[in-house]
Amino acid sequence: MIMSRIEARRDEDTVAAGPLVDRLLGGLPAEAVLTDPDVTASYANDMASFCPAGSPAVVVLPRTVEQVQHVMRTATELRVPVVPQGARTGLSGAANATDGCIVLSLTKMDRILEIDPVDRIAVVEPGVINAALSRAVAEHGLAYPPDPSSWEMCTIGGNIGTASGGLCCVKYGVTAEYVLGLDVVLADGRLLTTGRRTVKGVAGYDLTRLFVGSEGSLGIVVRAVLALRPKPPEQLVLAAEFASGAAASDAVCRIMAGGHVPSLLELMDRTTVKAVNDMARMGLPESTEALLLAAFDTADPAADLAALGALCEEAGATQVVPAEDAAESEMLLQARRMSLVALEAVKGTTMIDDVCVPRSRLGELIEGVERISEKHGLTIGVVAHAGDGNTHPTVCFDASDPDESRRARESFDEIMALGLELGGTITGEHGVGVLKKEWLAREAGPVSMEMQRAVKRAFDPLGILNPGKLF
Repeated sequence: MIMSRIEARRDEDTVAAGPLVDRLLGGLPAEAVLTDPDVTASYANDMASFCPAGSPAVVVLPRTVEQVQHVMRTATELRVPVVPQGARTGLSGAANATDGCIVLSLTKMDRILEIDPVDRIAVVEPGVINAALSRAVAEHGLAYPPDPSSWEMCTIGGNIGTASGGLCCVKYGVTAEYVLGLDVVLADGRLLTTGRRTVKGVAGYDLTRLFVGSEGSLGIVVRAVLALRPKPPEQLVLAAEFASGAAASDAVCRIMAGGHVPSLLELMDRTTVKAVNDMARMGLPESTEALLLAAFDTADPAADLAALGALCEEAGATQVVPAEDAAESEMLLQARRMSLVALEAVKGTTMIDDVCVPRSRLGELIEGVERISEKHGLTIGVVAHAGDGNTHPTVCFDASDPDESRRARESFDEIMALGLELGGTITGEHGVGVLKKEWLAREAGPVSMEMQRAVKRAFDPLGILNPGKLF
């Protein structure tokens, strides 16, 4: 009886989706159009907690710009919402499906079209994996600096959609600084080209920057021109232990005020260090309250690390240990990259905050998170891109416990409120998505929100592109 009801429901869904699927198949190969409910359900959400997701009518995996244009023309004609997706490693629900939508997965558009060592650019499709691009350009003596912790999985299109950052932002900046030009399929299927291939360019409004961080709400990025840099020397890493997060934050302030430009400056609190050790037996020092990782990729990294280590000692570091070689440095970086996954293993579920504050207020944020953790009786680990003030307080909780889930959500909101009180922002690199819509309005204010909605209407008058996100 139960199975017959399920089959009946599936038949109804098939009938309802029939005209849409037929229209899509008119311009797409059959293997690019997925309709099996069990398969489409697997595309329903990204990695964020507490973000509702609907049931897609169909999942489409195009391989060409023309196929994306066909999808958008069909969606416009039939008034069907479209949710663009990359690898779904996002942490804000920005890639979550809505009921009856077309999920437009761009993972099959994964070609590196061009690498130009003279102009120092790469031209890529949106489904290219971040790490794959980094390795490809390295063969030409070049580097693509933005490196989110999920760089082995996340796509360039997803990085552009959320304006992502990474571990090297303190020296090299974020994704937005490397996107020179874009090809974008608009809601009605037209193809828009923005930006340039040149180092300089100020012709007209900067539409390229407008799309970076727009979370698929204005158009579908199908090609990107990315700036590259010369490949830097191999970096060496230093680990400094501190008796408090405040002392580690003081060291960060001394380093930045002293004019140093580390290639990486990351912080892991005691909770995070223990989680990483429990997961991977990394042998990190659990006696410390805060572990600061710093790196230089200069001509003489050992000398730069020695100067930085002295500043850490002045700030109260209990131990300063420079890595002996590249292999030891990579081990420390791997520990940092696995922090969020390790924290998830503590209780099975996490809410990962993404609050960025001025560097000078970093210590206050860490202390505030400690108070929030004690107030709600929850484990909250803090990992941070300390060099740019971007913190990831990570609330660990049991999703099957309603009371613990409630306390997790309350603590998450209190951390965001604290970030705003300290002159910061609710998101430094993960985006707004579904998770932080209410908080975007609080941070931006009514005039800004009115202008942002006007921009959205100009590009997507029918409201079919990633509806329910941002606003």
